[in-house]
Amino acid sequence: MIWVPAFAGMSGALRSSRSARRRRVRVVSALAAFATLAIAAPAFAGPPYLTDDPQPTDLGHWENYIFVSGVQTPGGMAGQAGFDLNYGGFKDVQLTAVIPLDYDTRGAAGAGNVELAVKYKFLHQSDASWLPDVSVFPRIFAPLQDSRFGPDRAQLFLPVWAEKDWGKWSLFGGGGYQLNPGAGEKNFWQGGLALSRSFGDRWSLGAEVYHVTAQTPGGPQTTDLNLGATYKLTDHWTLMGAGGPGLQDAQRSGQFDIYVALLATY
Repeated sequence: MIWVPAFAGMSGALRSSRSARRRRVRVVSALAAFATLAIAAPAFAGPPYLTDDPQPTDLGHWENYIFVSGVQTPGGMAGQAGFDLNYGGFKDVQLTAVIPLDYDTRGAAGAGNVELAVKYKFLHQSDASWLPDVSVFPRIFAPLQDSRFGPDRAQLFLPVWAEKDWGKWSLFGGGGYQLNPGAGEKNFWQGGLALSRSFGDRWSLGAEVYHVTAQTPGGPQTTDLNLGATYKLTDHWTLMGAGGPGLQDAQRSGQFDIYVALLATY
């Protein structure tokens, strides 16, 4: 799954599904505090965080998310709900399609821009070295004619994601450049760093920092600090969520954000 910006080009009251706004200064202390929780299955990476991971879906298997996300501003809440479909089509290759419905609490709703992506892992970590897993994950945001949300031109996000695991801990992050054509828009960078840890066979907790540069000329840069958790309900179903308050330009870009998903794997 990917919780990446899908609202780029919208008004300042809306944020893309993978954008962010929080201060790096507080991140170091937050991650350090989280790192002191030492107890305990490998740590969960990728969703529910904005920061993605380099791990493709296993060959011949599906990872499908039913998700809802939202960003609260003084004008109300806006976000997405939909399906994030991932299939392991080839060795080390994941095929992704995100089909969203955009909404806001003022009563507007409509089809969001479909996202199509391919993840390819070209480096593999080993216990004998510090070499991490590394993947590229190019993503196209395809505008729909009837969409009242987001840009009316196709966008392209070109990220690189890496991950290193130590027992029950996972450190993952990366980012890339997003092509954002159109009048009043500009290309921008985005990326993040996350740390997660497993507790027993079912629970995982984590924290991340995610930064996005200005998406319009003279627009604000945003930074997110999110806390997340996952809970494995059964062998095939996992409940997950993440969120946190806005720490940078919060009045315009979001006072807080939330993401909740139910993951089906088979």
